[in-house]
Amino acid sequence: MRGFLLAGLLCCAFPTWAAHAYAQFGDIKYPPGFTHFSYVNPDAPKGGEIRMVPPTRPTNFDKFNPFTLKGTSPYGIGGLLFETLLTGNFDEPTTAYGLLAEDVEVAPDKLSVTFRLNPQARFHDGKPVLAADVVHSFKTLTSKEAAPQYRTVYAEVKQAVVVDERTVRFDFASPNPELPLVVGGMAVFSREWGKGKPFDQVISEVPIGSGPYRIANPRMGRDITYTRDPNYWGWGLGVRKGQLNFDRISFKVYLDETSRFEGLKAGEFDFMREFNSRNWARQYKGKQFDNGELAKGFFPNRNPGDFQGYVFNLRKPQFKDIRVRQAIALALDFEWMNRQLFYGLYKRVDGYFPNSDFHAEGLPKPDELALMEPLRDKLRPEVFGPVPLSPRTTPPGSLRENLRQAQALLKEAGWTYRDGALRNAKGEAFTMEFLNDQPSLIRIVGPFQKALEKLGITMTYRVVDFSLAQQRMENFNFELTTRRLPGNMSPGVELLELYGSKAAATPGSSNYWGIADPGIDAILQKIVTAKTRPELTTAMRVLDRLLTLGYYSVPQYYGSAFPVGYRPRRFVLPPVIPPYYEVDAWAMSTWWATPQNR
Repeated sequence: MRGFLLAGLLCCAFPTWAAHAYAQFGDIKYPPGFTHFSYVNPDAPKGGEIRMVPPTRPTNFDKFNPFTLKGTSPYGIGGLLFETLLTGNFDEPTTAYGLLAEDVEVAPDKLSVTFRLNPQARFHDGKPVLAADVVHSFKTLTSKEAAPQYRTVYAEVKQAVVVDERTVRFDFASPNPELPLVVGGMAVFSREWGKGKPFDQVISEVPIGSGPYRIANPRMGRDITYTRDPNYWGWGLGVRKGQLNFDRISFKVYLDETSRFEGLKAGEFDFMREFNSRNWARQYKGKQFDNGELAKGFFPNRNPGDFQGYVFNLRKPQFKDIRVRQAIALALDFEWMNRQLFYGLYKRVDGYFPNSDFHAEGLPKPDELALMEPLRDKLRPEVFGPVPLSPRTTPPGSLRENLRQAQALLKEAGWTYRDGALRNAKGEAFTMEFLNDQPSLIRIVGPFQKALEKLGITMTYRVVDFSLAQQRMENFNFELTTRRLPGNMSPGVELLELYGSKAAATPGSSNYWGIADPGIDAILQKIVTAKTRPELTTAMRVLDRLLTLGYYSVPQYYGSAFPVGYRPRRFVLPPVIPPYYEVDAWAMSTWWATPQNR
């Protein structure tokens, strides 16, 4: 071991620094010394404020540490206070440029990556960002005191090594071309933050990061404001020029949709992404929209479609039979819902990666078969056939016909209707509980609930507050819930956390389904070790095929643009809308304040 470490240090002591960026597949758009990204205004004035609401489910926050399992941290803290060695952009899905690191070098054997830190990089306490801080961050995040998903994400990283004061090397277990992006995207924090305390007990201590913002008033509660640091070390970097222009970024939390929209109209905040189609169609109108005080923005993007669906917990006995899950999916009438409830705004989700190159269609293509054949003994025979679309009720189809098919599947699985309910051979009635923290979803779940009643299935709707819902999900204490997974142009190791067998047995992981399938595990390894974009695409299509034909979810719907209500008189938007972005991040990072807002 000593010889190996010495050899590693010798081979990396004098690397040939040539890379200001790293691209998983070699496609780097911006050259060394570039001044700014093409979708920003490099001369955007600084000042003013943007007041937003979190796009995620709202709740009070009770900690400042976003990296531990228990509790809730304030929205925005991860991206505004902490920085990473590399940073991505809204142009390129698999490329990242130096941020804390001024150079990056991947070893010829692809088994390590070395970063040289920018000597200007400083934490908020004025101390330099050093290699020891990077190693400390890695060891902390992969310890049992941090949330378990980090151990999954960094599972293929063997160690982080201090080469010299400003040089750090990460060693990998395999030559995975995504791993430099994975470690390059790791949050780095000071060794002084929470020093002397177990990391999972670092709760009220204000983080010591290196980011461009600080917490204005660090008190636990509901709302939070971040203030731009005029002494931030990185304002002159090409990856920062023209970005993060507001002096203050605030997030206000409302515990229900009605009060949130009323807050927008009352001027309590400036920007809100809308997720409810009925609200978008009915509420975003009137005097304030007519006179230009408020605007409806419908911002297009080229993002892969989000996956949204009802999620089965396969750890529960009633969902273990694949025919049962398939039958339940047949009870969802999306076409009726889109007409009557969604005003035609949505598209049906097919598969897990809709509207992307990763979506599987029809029979397996030759490249997919080449990947699947060696795994045939681990795969169900059905996956070698055509991948189905989500059930439709478009004529000549109908919900009635779909329910007939569902009845037949349930009967094959040993469930028959008698004594007023669907029952198994033991006489036990089929019941399931839908767990959620959003009372407004009742109107959407209602038609699905009624269709299930026709099959003899009783589905109850359980509404709990966000913190309890989060706790129950982390402990897999639910039967059915709903999930939205944003589309991803560069999927990789995070898929292990979503669909891997190890994550299924790890409380706090994101594998809520409990998917533990050796065939899926094998394909996940093909994804994280893909060396070219075509290899990644092929493996992703096979994964989509396996997930779809596993009937682990009831696919729902997605939108192809971001609906946003905002105050146009307070902001100037950059002339170019980038292709791949989340609208909240785009607004707070590239918009700027009008003169009257400064």
